[in-house]
Amino acid sequence: MSPLRVALVAGEHSGDQLGFKLMRALKEARAGDIAFSGVGGDAMGAEGLTSLFPMSDVAVMGILPVLARLPTLLARIHETAQAIVAASPDVLVIIDSPDFTHRVARRVRAALPKLPIVDYVSPSVWAWRPGRARAMRAYVDCVLALLPFEPEAYRRLSGPRCVYVGHPLIERLDELRPNAGEARDRASAPPLIVALPGSRRSEVTRLMADFGGALARLRLSVGPVSVVLPTLPHIEGEVRALAARWPEPVTIVVGEKAKYSAFRAARASLAASGTATLELALAGVPMVGAYKVSLIEEQLKYLIKVPSILLPNLILGERAIPEKLQKDCSPASLGAALGEIVRDGPARSRQLEALSRLDLLMALPDGGAPSVHAAHAVLETIERAGDGSATGG
Repeated sequence: MSPLRVALVAGEHSGDQLGFKLMRALKEARAGDIAFSGVGGDAMGAEGLTSLFPMSDVAVMGILPVLARLPTLLARIHETAQAIVAASPDVLVIIDSPDFTHRVARRVRAALPKLPIVDYVSPSVWAWRPGRARAMRAYVDCVLALLPFEPEAYRRLSGPRCVYVGHPLIERLDELRPNAGEARDRASAPPLIVALPGSRRSEVTRLMADFGGALARLRLSVGPVSVVLPTLPHIEGEVRALAARWPEPVTIVVGEKAKYSAFRAARASLAASGTATLELALAGVPMVGAYKVSLIEEQLKYLIKVPSILLPNLILGERAIPEKLQKDCSPASLGAALGEIVRDGPARSRQLEALSRLDLLMALPDGGAPSVHAAHAVLETIERAGDGSATGG
């Protein structure tokens, strides 16, 4: 049997993590050799991919950084597409980072119209620019969704075939959830509050003062609290400087291991909108969600078609977690909502009951790993392309 030739294109760390697990699962799912090519990071390199260039060349976020690196980004898009066309693989898998990967996919599709293309991680077409779903039919044969409501969204929006393969967090429940001792810590005094003001400087700058004020008000309503603030190395200095202005003392920790340790002992959390809210929800930590953007960005709300800004609420289909947006994202409002879920009572009980339903909503049919389901979906897409049935909703 000739080797299966798989091209993969990832543009940032999270994509590299998904990519290496997919590569490993493909090796296990298919008898015979697999040859990998494309763009990835260290984790994908360890699984056998020799990246065309360092992934850091394209791992750029934000309008100004993108503009500053635009010549390099455009050159890397062209280089990546050319290399894939020259290799003529059996399948192309693009992984997240749509500003980079989708541009590559469109160029490859134009040159190799019969090559099956899989998009691992859906753009948020269900929230922003829904017309992208229909447009993706021209260059994507299958979307591998991390969120259970996404296949229905693609059907509704006339997008390409979409398969729910599971979120990688469902493989990490043992790390997220407390053991018996940690569960007792959640009920002990003083209660541990996890503050998560975001992973980007812009989020941290906008939210830190409000979070500090909210925690001060929480102390007035419930008594002493212990506060842990997990952060990342690239913003640690700024976080520490802003946290020093808080009236409440805070323990700042860096890294995922320390963050998950705090989650397992936390009574409640105050968190910026983002993936961290899904981590907290799966850990069973009641929270208040916060979201604040600039006045210019606020005008985009009229273009956003989504009933919630929190992933757990979108999966649950209800606003089980309170959301404090823009002007409502204030110390008084955040502190009052946080107090309701720190104390035992109806608000805390309702949220805990809702969070307990996430396991069933996010479960995969056979309980297998998301990467295994993703690998099978990739192989199925190759087979469908061979019999002419790859495209379509």
